[in-house]
Amino acid sequence: MAGRRSSRIDAAARLWRKRQQLESHMQKTQRHLTISSRFNGPPGSGNGGVSAGLAASLIDGPAEVFLRAPPPLDTPLDVVSLQDGSFEIRHEDQLVMTAHPADPLGPPPSAPSFAIASKGHESFPPRDTHAFPHCFVCGPDRTEDGLCLFTGHAEGFDGVTDVWTPAADLADENGLVRPEIIWGALDCPGAFAVGFQQNPMVLARIVGQIHARPKAGDTLIVAGWGLYHDGRKHGAITALFDKDGTLLAQSDQLWIELKKPAG
Repeated sequence: MAGRRSSRIDAAARLWRKRQQLESHMQKTQRHLTISSRFNGPPGSGNGGVSAGLAASLIDGPAEVFLRAPPPLDTPLDVVSLQDGSFEIRHEDQLVMTAHPADPLGPPPSAPSFAIASKGHESFPPRDTHAFPHCFVCGPDRTEDGLCLFTGHAEGFDGVTDVWTPAADLADENGLVRPEIIWGALDCPGAFAVGFQQNPMVLARIVGQIHARPKAGDTLIVAGWGLYHDGRKHGAITALFDKDGTLLAQSDQLWIELKKPAG
């Protein structure tokens, strides 16, 4: 009898220690993260770049964000801090994103000239071929309140490009473009650099680094380059420059093609 009681006590002690170890490794904070419905990408979910940028705001410096599920809109998401300095973003029991400190990115290719970048939009795919025409960043149906980044191929440049002038409502109290908006601007150009118009895809991973935030009203250049194609996986890099070609922000990306319907 005493032996069974001792065994139960030992089992309870082991369970208690396991819970203590888990709690020391993962601590829920009181913070929440909410993605406004304005910042959608695919219908009903957050734009990958803006969503990742909000998660990356928890990290000081370059950050790597994995998107594990479509980010819900207008929904408070739980922020869970991990012992290694990373974060999980959850909606109830669903893991939505993870954010991790990252090493600095190497320099991207040089910016196209402003004259070349100004012509990129001319080869942007037509609206009726766009998988997500209401996307906050690249949607042709969002000319009133979106970023209107229509990155296309331009003669004399080996990537995709466009010019951008951020609106005042995208800035913080100091007039600087908010970090998550910069992450959004870095997002979709990567997709069009690797063939989004032929094969719709979603962002799975992004490493982002902001060197300097531009002001609302600045004239900017956005560019993207394809890196590799591996089945349904596609790699890209993107960058944001000022009008003179000075690097302001950059990203390294992994895109996953959506599965084609059967038949």
